[in-house]
Amino acid sequence: MTGTLAEHAIELELSPEKALSAVSRTAEDWGAEFQRDGSGGRLNLPVVAGIRRGLVTGAVEIRPAAEGSRVVFRPETSIYYVQTAAVMILLVAVAGALLTLAWPFFPELLPVAPFGALLALGGWFLVVSRLRTSGPDEFLVAVAATEDAGEDEEDAGE
Repeated sequence: MTGTLAEHAIELELSPEKALSAVSRTAEDWGAEFQRDGSGGRLNLPVVAGIRRGLVTGAVEIRPAAEGSRVVFRPETSIYYVQTAAVMILLVAVAGALLTLAWPFFPELLPVAPFGALLALGGWFLVVSRLRTSGPDEFLVAVAATEDAGEDEEDAGE
């Protein structure tokens, strides 16, 4: 998908150079590709959105702010794909749920109704309960956490 995507920003209590270093370290931790370019760079960020995975690409700009710096990520393109294994497990779970719900109307299904309930619950525990989201906002929160960890290391060194 291409088009206008939302701008993501966070304020850091770091100099712009240290903020750029924090973005670079966080990108490495996330498995992202960050190419420095002056006071910013280009970020290829792997993202997860429920049962979709993908890649968001855009420019990172670091500007001086009143009490440190402001990191701005402007996504330009995003590519998502659906995890087909998760979809197949969910389809089997739906079939199990329908089997469980159908036995009052078809009494001959009563012996297999518990199996249908197990399939439905299995789909929940294998897929739905493990859904998570990690995108640009979570990346910037991780940059801020990297900033905090860097300050803790500096305090410990003194």
